[in-house]
Amino acid sequence: MNGESGATAGTRGCGPPPILEQEILEQPAALARTLEGSARALEELAAEIRRRDVTCIMLVARGSSDNAGVYAKYLFQAFNGIPVAMATPSLFTFHHRPPRLKDVLVLAISQSGRSEDIGEVVAEAVRQGALTAAITADPDSPLAARADKTLILKTGPEKAVAATKTFSSSLALVAALSAALEKSPQRQAEVRALPELAEKTLALARQPAAEKAERYRYMSRCVVISRGFSYGIAMEVALKLKELTYVTAEAYSSADFLHGPMAMVEPGFPVILIAPSGVLIPHMMEFSAALQERSAEIVSISDVPAMLARGTTRLPFAEGAPEWLAPILSVIPGQLLAYHLAVAKGFDPDSPRGLRKVTVTR
Repeated sequence: MNGESGATAGTRGCGPPPILEQEILEQPAALARTLEGSARALEELAAEIRRRDVTCIMLVARGSSDNAGVYAKYLFQAFNGIPVAMATPSLFTFHHRPPRLKDVLVLAISQSGRSEDIGEVVAEAVRQGALTAAITADPDSPLAARADKTLILKTGPEKAVAATKTFSSSLALVAALSAALEKSPQRQAEVRALPELAEKTLALARQPAAEKAERYRYMSRCVVISRGFSYGIAMEVALKLKELTYVTAEAYSSADFLHGPMAMVEPGFPVILIAPSGVLIPHMMEFSAALQERSAEIVSISDVPAMLARGTTRLPFAEGAPEWLAPILSVIPGQLLAYHLAVAKGFDPDSPRGLRKVTVTR
């Protein structure tokens, strides 16, 4: 692990904990409020999707919400059989060449609901007569006003620049919508269990993340790897490391990593593996063995003891969630690691340099 911390100001000391830490710890309650408060709206949106016989979903988002969209892409295709595409906003805002959106659900995910390009995609979809929906924390935002249906993140104000509770709650709403669309009582019950499992995850991961962060104080680069439903979580954890710790963190599918980037791995090279229980565990175990042969420094985020054992650093999350819901839990140890690493490097986790809470793009 190479590089220097560049620390200029610490965040340890007396006084209340950083806002970011408080918001990470609020996630179980935020999940519970969001799922309970959106139950009726979810059923109404699911019914409208079925009534219109939607044949495709187009997701539009930025930043952490874009990573939530990657998760949604896997879910809607796997459980609802609906092809999913990610929107290309510049075709709407700069090139003015939007695609045809007939029989498409345009689903926008935006914590603030104020990004111009996301709003323009939804506005064009409305003009074309497509069904539109928004996931946002602000019911009074321009995005909520434009969309046909709005699912509200009942997270309370998120003051930290780095999204945490709005991200996990966005994933939960996507999961709940997929289950409602499928009319699956079992999957709906599994979604309702998420707040309790998130609470257990915090109890499991909080201490090891705090204790191990110092080990990576001088880390300047790493990769974050997963596959399947958890691929978007690899992207989100990499984003958290970049914006909070300024580490060059790149996310990969384990399959893509084998097609060339594996050549980067040398003794001590940090690799964060996100590997929940499920059909991919044999593949991820084999993949981690290949990393061990190259003497990589593995940080293992998993609910599988054998997978955790592959890591020099082991960050567990609660057992009990099916593979398709595990991403909502596995992101929490990643958030905690990024937060504690920022503190270890001497950075203020509430004020990442050059960033602000609402980023407006067009």
